Amino acid sequence: MTVRAWAELLRVSALFTVPGDALAGAAAVGRRPNRSTALAVGASLCLYEAGMALNDWADRDEDAVDRPHRPIPSGRITPRAALTAAGALTAAGLALAARAGRPALTVATGLAATVWAYDLRLKHTPAGPAAMAAARGLDLLLGATATATAPTTASATALATPARSAVPAALPAAALLTAHTYAVTAVSRHEAQGGSTTAPLAALTAVAALGGAAMRERPGEGKRATAPARLLLTALTGTYLRTAGRPLVHAALNPSPPLTQRAVGSGIRAMIPLQAALAARAGASGTALAVMGLVPLARSLARKVSPT
Repeated sequence: MTVRAWAELLRVSALFTVPGDALAGAAAVGRRPNRSTALAVGASLCLYEAGMALNDWADRDEDAVDRPHRPIPSGRITPRAALTAAGALTAAGLALAARAGRPALTVATGLAATVWAYDLRLKHTPAGPAAMAAARGLDLLLGATATATAPTTASATALATPARSAVPAALPAAALLTAHTYAVTAVSRHEAQGGSTTAPLAALTAVAALGGAAMRERPGEGKRATAPARLLLTALTGTYLRTAGRPLVHAALNPSPPLTQRAVGSGIRAMIPLQAALAARAGASGTALAVMGLVPLARSLARKVSPT
């Protein structure tokens, strides 16, 4: 029962949406995933879980009314244990980022500060969606800076981005992921009571625009993508649109709490094909396919533990 409670508190089914941030960041700077990328993934996972634990600690009084089944209000996990876990996971995430280099630690520190600010101060303010979205964008930049800081080998591609240019190179991909996260977070603010058709419709519009943006060639590329690469990008973008879009249509037509929650959960899972599409757009087809391998795992675990 304790394991189940912690799995619910930490939203373990949503964990599979996290590694793709760093992998898409690595692709954005033209590098293959390396040891530093793995450290960035570890840091991201720790900071994500810290945010989940801190979120439920901060919302414990509200959840006692709206979601009494959650681990803290139901008494399965104490508030002190949740807060301790949030602090320990944050420290672990920063320690892993530090091992990937100073630039990665700088980004991870900003990410950790954003997570804590969102959970403790910004969540229920107009700045809440922007803070959550910024956290996802920073997570992709963490993967980019960590990967680019690692020493290159003689066989490294000549198109790889220098470490000092990692953030500018990864900003377009980070912006797309940030925009998606903003749209999903805006919908999530209505998942307890439902009743909003505006948020799902706005999110649906954003998802369509993001799909179109993901399909466009990156400016400054020296050559056009091959036919197989374009086909892969098209398939991944289609998967993203289908995963995120259909539940949003249902939520807009019937903004009940269950359908709104389903749209939020699908929006979270849609981050995986979006991350894969961003990697494919950067020419990293192998990375894109590896990211998509997380989809069945996320879907399977979501049946047991809600991602929201």
